[in-house]
Amino acid sequence: MGDFWVFGYGSLMWRPGFAHSETRRAWLFGYRRTLCVRSFDHRGTPERPGLVLGLERGGSCIGMAYRVPGTLRDEVMTYLRERELASSVYVERVLRVRLGDGETVGAVCYTVDRRHPQYAGHLSEVEAAAIVRGGVGQSGRNEDYVLNTVAHLEALGIRDHWMEAVADLVRA
Repeated sequence: MGDFWVFGYGSLMWRPGFAHSETRRAWLFGYRRTLCVRSFDHRGTPERPGLVLGLERGGSCIGMAYRVPGTLRDEVMTYLRERELASSVYVERVLRVRLGDGETVGAVCYTVDRRHPQYAGHLSEVEAAAIVRGGVGQSGRNEDYVLNTVAHLEALGIRDHWMEAVADLVRA
């Protein structure tokens, strides 16, 4: 089989964790990056859930697309499924993304399952920041997750006004 693409919109953008031959900026239309997944382990607990990112229907999202050699398909897909599908809150899909030069390719994406109990629904910036503040899990403070996400987006030259507004409220 030939090469394939993987779309990253959160930590996959700065810590993909898999071998790839090319990285390109990409736009996914019809989905947006948002804090819509309750975290009961990494950034919160069952008693005090935190929030982590998901791709939710509506809007658009700028992220990074990774070209993976076809010879690594099984290895990379096994890694991604262990990383992204552990709690079944994400659904693996192949969606069309537009690369920086205008080329459109199919890319493996992980979107949120709105029927999953961890789905937090559409939250305002104020609601999201209130949940994030004080959340702590095995991977650390939820505030750090949000602030690091925004810092990495800024370093990549990606503006996400909603995430920036949440980060400003978390800092306040």
